[in-house]
Amino acid sequence: MTDAPAQGGRTPGRGERARMGRRAFMGYVLAGATLAVAAELPLSTPAHAAVPSVPQIPELYDLEDMQTDAARPTSALIKIVVHEDGTASFELPRMEVGQGITTSMAMIIAEELDLPVDKVRVTLAPARPELLLNQLTGGSNTTVSMFTPVRVAAAIARKALLEAAAIELGSVFGLLKSKAGVISAPDGSSVSYGELAVKAASSTVKVVEADLKPSSEFSVIGKPHGRDDARLAVTGQKKYAMDLQVPDALPTMVCRPPTLNGSPRSVRNRAEVRSMPGVTDVVLVDTGIAVRAKTFGQCIDAVRALDVDWAGGSVEGESDETVLDRLRKAQIPLAVPKIPVLAKTVEADFAFMFRSSAALEPNCAIAEVRSDRATVWAGLKSPIVAQGDIAKAIGLPQTAVTVNVVTGGGSFGHKLFADAAIEAAKISKAMGKPVKLMWHRADEPRQGRVHPMATSRIRATYLAGQVLTFEQRHTSVVTDFSHGLGEMITATAESLPSGLGGLTFAETIFTLTQELPYNFGVVTQLLNETDGRFNTGSMRNIYSPDVACANELVVDQLARKMGKDPLEFRLAFLKNERVKAALKKVAEVGGWGRSMPAGTAQGIAIHSEYKGATAVLVEIDCRPETVNRKVPNGVTGPRVTKAVIAVDAGLVINPKGLQAQMMGGVSDGIALALTSSLHLRDGHFLEASWYNYFYTRQWNAPLDFECVVMPSESEQPGGAGEAGVAASVAAVACAYARATGTVPTRFPVNHGTVSFEVKPFVPPVPESPSDGLSHTF
Repeated sequence: MTDAPAQGGRTPGRGERARMGRRAFMGYVLAGATLAVAAELPLSTPAHAAVPSVPQIPELYDLEDMQTDAARPTSALIKIVVHEDGTASFELPRMEVGQGITTSMAMIIAEELDLPVDKVRVTLAPARPELLLNQLTGGSNTTVSMFTPVRVAAAIARKALLEAAAIELGSVFGLLKSKAGVISAPDGSSVSYGELAVKAASSTVKVVEADLKPSSEFSVIGKPHGRDDARLAVTGQKKYAMDLQVPDALPTMVCRPPTLNGSPRSVRNRAEVRSMPGVTDVVLVDTGIAVRAKTFGQCIDAVRALDVDWAGGSVEGESDETVLDRLRKAQIPLAVPKIPVLAKTVEADFAFMFRSSAALEPNCAIAEVRSDRATVWAGLKSPIVAQGDIAKAIGLPQTAVTVNVVTGGGSFGHKLFADAAIEAAKISKAMGKPVKLMWHRADEPRQGRVHPMATSRIRATYLAGQVLTFEQRHTSVVTDFSHGLGEMITATAESLPSGLGGLTFAETIFTLTQELPYNFGVVTQLLNETDGRFNTGSMRNIYSPDVACANELVVDQLARKMGKDPLEFRLAFLKNERVKAALKKVAEVGGWGRSMPAGTAQGIAIHSEYKGATAVLVEIDCRPETVNRKVPNGVTGPRVTKAVIAVDAGLVINPKGLQAQMMGGVSDGIALALTSSLHLRDGHFLEASWYNYFYTRQWNAPLDFECVVMPSESEQPGGAGEAGVAASVAAVACAYARATGTVPTRFPVNHGTVSFEVKPFVPPVPESPSDGLSHTF
């Protein structure tokens, strides 16, 4: 799961969130040496007691609503500080993983505070247990849940500065003007925010009221803005966990078991490895044998030299086929008869293989554990949960553990879990020394978190030009939600719509996210999860890429059976006007229906989630000369040559960031449909790096890409970090089916081919590279 810098969405049905305008909000001027302010938001009203069968639950109350409601009670604990140098600072209780939320937060503060964006400093807050459920980054919720509290706090700060300026300038409050960090009076006198920072401060906490700026006056929000960290990123100066210099924290790696979730019994040559160049420590922990050395290269050499007696893992002897067979046996039966009287049916059964959610930055963390306290530095999207888990793992009270959140190099759901941070703390305790732990690339697909294998079975019935029923039974390997979303469900149980009582965490999240925006009569979408032996997590967009891919393939089949063009069919049955508008736009921009050579085709698909709407049109080339083209050290196959995505994200904070998110979402969709998966054989995942895990590469990326940001009248943002993925997978799958004449039933479509040499499982990592400079440009 991932958040976005430029989110938007339809205006929620609940009045408390529906109208921003000039509405007055309450907040606080906090006691302090310089001006510090915080917002206070009222709790929302409970959900309706009864949810009608149509519309579906997410149309009334979705995952965004649940996360926002969970965050609301502690919104007053988030503050903005104005400093004597005229800058403002804000500790964001979310994690930046490349989605650009520090930039969008700075834009929101700059807008409401009348301050240049470059004078707003947004940093990441450490774990703050007092925030309770208000420090989890996921579900595309950062901008949705933070938008109003941040605006209110900034508006209160501006009001306090204006009140101080009125005294300083001897003017009437209502006649003062603020612009670019300076307040001016009608007589031409002025004073800067920096000069007022101390004067506007309060020695006691004061309750105040402030109005928010109407959207018609926005000059920052909605305008394209470059990333605040772009220069640092492209010049290699951006600091990630492994760039931090913590005294005596030396490189550390772990020799991991050959099969999934195996464990070490003993080390046969500990002394020999301990004497290798640079090695300082060799200890046994529950996940393997940890080695600390002066360099990571020396760690790799030591890991490869270890002779370990391993106990078996959790899936010994299992393969794709055995797990898939177990899933099919666990499928919930369909309710509508296969051949109802008079009506005709379309039935399909799809399989989605295991996928890695590893980001470009590998799992890593720095830990310093002492007898009475511990400090950890890591990229963590759920730092409060991580703090508790680390404390439990090393036997310290949670108050003795400090968790510092570091910017991450990607996430895709991976950094919702504190696996590396917990492991680093255990190793540091065992060694009695600070450690800088980094997982090897081979560790992540073979022992790390994976997106669960799943099946999606669908039966639809139609008669006389109408779709009467649409049943979907999604069956998945168990998805781990122990990262905090489960706690949110428990905390907000009373406000959730009726019909969710008694469901598991996974079923609740599935129900709050899955929406089929078609008038297809009786629609049922049910989830069943089975087999909890794997290390899993919610990859970007959770269940939606698989669910939407299956849905839209069946929609295409229904269109064909009923003699309709796929676009015409969708427009006739869509009930969501925003989705319909986005679909019309991609069809127009992408030139839907144009003549194309045999072996190539267009595909079109839609998705509605996170209070937004997306539609995608792609063109694919499945001709032999493309499928069989040779790329050194790469996998080719069908190629998407063109992609057009239209996104309705409501109130967009940063259009430039939104477009970047959509480009990433389309790239994810292409990979999930065509090339990226893990192969399970005899208890092992075969892939061992990005080198042989085939995410979309440049040679498979569309030559022609366009993102259309749809206009919206909404004054409330919605989630966009994941919005581009589901419709992209579906559009590529639909295009592939039309180009080849065969509807794919297993994804990615090339999963049946292992086109790489499998790296050994013992030793668990390959040799250190010694020719890196020869591969640079």
